[in-house]
Amino acid sequence: MSDKDTTPPPAIAALEADVTLAREQLAATVDALVDEVDPRRQADRLKEKGRRLVFDATDASALPEDRARARKVLAVAGAVVALVVVGIVRRATRS
Repeated sequence: MSDKDTTPPPAIAALEADVTLAREQLAATVDALVDEVDPRRQADRLKEKGRRLVFDATDASALPEDRARARKVLAVAGAVVALVVVGIVRRATRS
């Protein structure tokens, strides 16, 4: 080999390729994590879940097990809201 030959040996080239691939995979993973923890995306996902629950609870074309689950979840959510309202009203009338 001459002194002017700048081609790295095969082992180093393979390592550099592995490092480049690992960097690309890490960047993709970080992008996916950032997308998961973005508050706007989380709010959008929660809104979609809520819409799906209401749809499953009210639409006759929903699967029976989905309809039953959605109705239970909405009933529990309604009960929690009612308890919170009762607590607020009690506290307001005591003062």
